Amino acid sequence: MFDEIKLLAVDDLPMNLEMLEVMLTGLDCTMLKAAHGQEALELLAANPDIDTILLDLEMPVMDGYETIRRVKQSFEWRDIPVVVVTAGTTEVTRTLALGANDFIAKPFNPEELRLRVMNQVRSKKLSDLSKDMTSILESEVVKKTAALQKALDLSREAEYEITLRLGRAAEFRDQETGMHTRRISELSRQLASLAGIADEQCEILKFASPLHDVGKIGIPDRILLKPGKLDQTEFEIMKLHTTIGSKILSDASRYPVIDAGSIIASQHHEKWDGSGYPNGLAGSEIHAFARIVSIVDVFDALTSERPYKKAFPLDKTVEIMRDGTGTFFDPALLALFFENLNQFVAIKESLADAPCEESPLDGIAFLT
Repeated sequence: MFDEIKLLAVDDLPMNLEMLEVMLTGLDCTMLKAAHGQEALELLAANPDIDTILLDLEMPVMDGYETIRRVKQSFEWRDIPVVVVTAGTTEVTRTLALGANDFIAKPFNPEELRLRVMNQVRSKKLSDLSKDMTSILESEVVKKTAALQKALDLSREAEYEITLRLGRAAEFRDQETGMHTRRISELSRQLASLAGIADEQCEILKFASPLHDVGKIGIPDRILLKPGKLDQTEFEIMKLHTTIGSKILSDASRYPVIDAGSIIASQHHEKWDGSGYPNGLAGSEIHAFARIVSIVDVFDALTSERPYKKAFPLDKTVEIMRDGTGTFFDPALLALFFENLNQFVAIKESLADAPCEESPLDGIAFLT
C-alpha cells in the first residue's frame, strides 16, 4: 500500500520491543528501537521520516509523558502519531491531553495492535501526501505568478513604449526633439513621487505624461508649422490641441494610463489662477497630474536648445518660472520642484538630446 513504513518503538524492556516487532512483522515495516525517551528523540532527529511512535510510559532517563510533550511541542515531529502502549489504563486521560493519538493497554491483541498502528500510519502518510501536494501547488503558484508578472511587466513596457511613440508622433509635427517625451515622463514621475503620490499612481503618470501634446496631431499644418507669430484666430485653433488630445484618449476608464493621458492632455495648459485653457480651471480643480506636467514641460522647454532659440541658463529658467508662482503654477508643487532642483537637472542631463539632434522640422518657429 505504501512504499515504506518506518516505526519507532520505545520501551525499557527489550522483551517488549521484540514482541512488538514480531506482532507487526506482517506490516512489512522497518522498526527502530529505543530504551527510553532521550534515545527516542535522538533517533527522531536522525530519522525525520518516522511514521508512527509506539511508546511505553514508565521508563528511566526520560519517561513517556515527557517524551510525548517534547514530540508534540516540536514543529518537526508534532504530526507523527504517538500510540501509547502500557500495562495500565489510568493514564489514558493524561496521555491524550499531552497529545497522544491512541492508547493500547497490555496485554493486547496482535490483530488489534496491527489495525490501530496501520490506522495511524495511514493518517500520517495521507498527511504527508497532503503536505507534498500543497508544496507542489505552492511551487506551481509561484511559477505561474512569476510568469504572469513577467507578462504583466512586458505589457507595461509595451504600453509605455506605445505612449512614448504616440507622443513623439505629435512632436514630429512640432518642434520638439526625440528625448523630450522621455524627459517629461521621468521628470513627471519624480515630482509626483516627491509630492507623496502613491507609487502606482506615479507609474501611471510616468506612462501617461508623454501624451500631453498628442492633440497637436489634429492641428492644421498652416497653424502648427507657421514660422511666425500666430494671430488671435490661429491661436484659438492652436488651443484646441488640448480638447483634441482629450477626445483622442477619451472613454478609456478601463485603461488607467490612457484615462490619465486624457486628463493631462486636456488640462496641462490650465493655470493656477484660472486664466488658462480650455476650461479656465483654477487651483485644485486642475488635476495634480496636469499641474505636475505643466511645471516639468516648461522647465524642459526653457532649458532645451531648439533651432529657433538657445537654451536658457538654469538661473534664468528658475527666475522665469518663479514669476509664474500662483499664476501659472501650483505654488506648493513649484516650491517642491525648486527644493529638489538638482534631481531634476540630473534627470534632464541623463536624457540629453544628442549634440547634433534637431527637430525633424528644423527651422520652425516656437509656438507658445
